[in-house]
Amino acid sequence: MILVPVAGLVVVPDDPVPTEPGRRAASWAGLDLGPGQEAALAGFTGWLRDEALPAGGVGPDEGGRIVPRHVADSLLFAGVWWGDRPPRTLLDVGSGVGLPGLPLAIAWPETAVTLLDRAERRTRLARRAVRVLALDNVTVVTSPLRRHRERYDLVVMRAVFPLPEAVAAVLPVLGAPGTAGLALSRQEAPPLPAEPPGWRFQVVAVPPTVLDSPAWILRMAAIE
Repeated sequence: MILVPVAGLVVVPDDPVPTEPGRRAASWAGLDLGPGQEAALAGFTGWLRDEALPAGGVGPDEGGRIVPRHVADSLLFAGVWWGDRPPRTLLDVGSGVGLPGLPLAIAWPETAVTLLDRAERRTRLARRAVRVLALDNVTVVTSPLRRHRERYDLVVMRAVFPLPEAVAAVLPVLGAPGTAGLALSRQEAPPLPAEPPGWRFQVVAVPPTVLDSPAWILRMAAIE
């Protein structure tokens, strides 16, 4: 993975959350963010705090750590994509209010991003965020994953199923070749599930200097 230094993420002026984790996460993931993208991430940070938090879209105790635990965490999923260019299509499974899909949509404006969640309450909030941020590369779908039939270059999932179940669940929606980033963990490196034929697993380690703790993402990629 090529690491590209980027400017710091700008957070709305009255937001008490430090921006440093966002800067480190973007740099580690190789994201080169322009001023417009930084402003959009700032707007999303403010929306999470001012609208999603009161509506129950993020936990009641998350107000003081929206950047390190939600925005920075989301940007890290870009680090599992090792292509020369951003993916053409991306599916965020169990997206909730748009995590990690909306920060990734901001970072990759040419990528068609689908936010998928089975709960209408959460997808209604996600659609509100898309309107507020004026993102034209995002589609929000209310559906369980098992009923979704499209295929994608990249599939991301924060923590919806245990890893063995997550692997089985994403196989039908992964393109060929395809890549998935599953279940960012801050506790310990996840054990590798059994590899389906034609797929390879790797645990991508996020150094403790990037976030406030070590973290790992399971990367699942087609064998070419």
